[in-house]
Amino acid sequence: MERNLEVDIPVKYLGFFLEDDAELEHIKRWKRHRRARAAVTDEFHASEEAHDTQLKSCMSTDEVTLTGIKLARLASYCCSPPSTSGYFIIMHGINGRPIDQHFKTIGTSHIAGASSQEPQVPASLARARSQESQVLASLARACSQEPQVPALFIFGDSLVDNGNNNAILTLARANYRPYGIDFPQGTTGRFTNGRTYVDVLAQLLGLPNYIPPYARIRGRALLRGANYASGAAGIRDETGNNLGDHISMNRQVNNFARTVQEISRYFRRDNNALSGYLSKCILYCGLGSNDYLNNYFMPNFYSTSSQYTPQEYAATLLQDYSRQLTDLYNLGARKIVVAGVGQIGCIPYQLARYNGNGSRCNEDINSAITLFNSGLRKLVDGFNNGQLPGSKFVYLDSFQSSKDLVVNAASYGFKVVDKGCCGVGRNNGQITCLPLQQPCDDRSKYLFWDAFHPTEVANIIFGKKSYSSRSQSFAYPINIQQLAML
Repeated sequence: MERNLEVDIPVKYLGFFLEDDAELEHIKRWKRHRRARAAVTDEFHASEEAHDTQLKSCMSTDEVTLTGIKLARLASYCCSPPSTSGYFIIMHGINGRPIDQHFKTIGTSHIAGASSQEPQVPASLARARSQESQVLASLARACSQEPQVPALFIFGDSLVDNGNNNAILTLARANYRPYGIDFPQGTTGRFTNGRTYVDVLAQLLGLPNYIPPYARIRGRALLRGANYASGAAGIRDETGNNLGDHISMNRQVNNFARTVQEISRYFRRDNNALSGYLSKCILYCGLGSNDYLNNYFMPNFYSTSSQYTPQEYAATLLQDYSRQLTDLYNLGARKIVVAGVGQIGCIPYQLARYNGNGSRCNEDINSAITLFNSGLRKLVDGFNNGQLPGSKFVYLDSFQSSKDLVVNAASYGFKVVDKGCCGVGRNNGQITCLPLQQPCDDRSKYLFWDAFHPTEVANIIFGKKSYSSRSQSFAYPINIQQLAML
């Protein structure tokens, strides 16, 4: 008799909650589940190390701790579900229902000697805790290959650029080693050792692949999203000119307009269908850092600091940004995430140059950024309160997130928060990471990869907080997971 699993997890993502190998032996002796026994012994033990690696990739994190669960075996079901049909799962307290109401066998007609009578649940398997149940459900959703949104479109600077600057004439490039040293595809143009924040976000949203750079894709591939970000880019067009060419936010918006025009043909010019698709996509916008680092606080190259007070400059930036975000809305975007500027007064580049009194950071820069960030949050409130009907904006407090990682560094596993893993000079921040330079050995202990950018581990933390944190200190007024569900 075929049975169904009456829980919130797809049937194909099943696993065992096992406290120790003795329980595994218990299962192996359970004669009515000989097929399950064979799968456990042959499939699980044959490649536990491979399954462990798969789990790390599946969970988008380098540290996973689940008491009472054999992680490698759980990964077998999460990332590469076996085809054998006689598996089962024991879950406790799901949706407030007793465990015996949730225990079901799958495909028992394929098991030798199976009957229509439900087997008795071994007591040793009934100790799965509710927390473990929730984690397994998250694992199943993360690996289900059923994206929470149809596409992710990315606008920003070097914090999320993944190769758009590779073929343009600029000093703001990262298409050389050791950049990408920990990334599966190696050096790609990402300004970090591994995944960027939006790489992590794409995984958390269940998208099947990382979002490719707009410079490399056209046609049907655009339906999964595109990354328009460019190193040194800013809200203002002239921002970043000191480093060479770049793709400013205005140009990124224009590229999105071309994308909308191109993908419209796949909807047979049905504007309602196209609008429905775009309304479900998430757009991420992270601009503003370079408008301070490579504009306002670079008086030898730009005149903005003499033209505007910090308050006036924040206001003019917000005016331009508001217009750009409204343009995205008019092109069909309805779910938009905007990230504030982080504590760039505390990055290694600034620490290498600043000799302030009473603070290790350049608080002049941090104070100016705070003006912009507070205005950006108010802008989000305005959009959500009727200025752009039908839209939902989420504000990410990057300043608070980056501050939290420094203040609570030890709890996150960081030992070095004031210098880059790769760089030259004081704080490894006077000159950024050079071609073929040897970086630090243990990247997981460093908050910063180079003079400007966080490590992959930091990006994973940022991604998880913005995606699922219930605290409005990180994502406001809702988190990205909630945004995707709207």
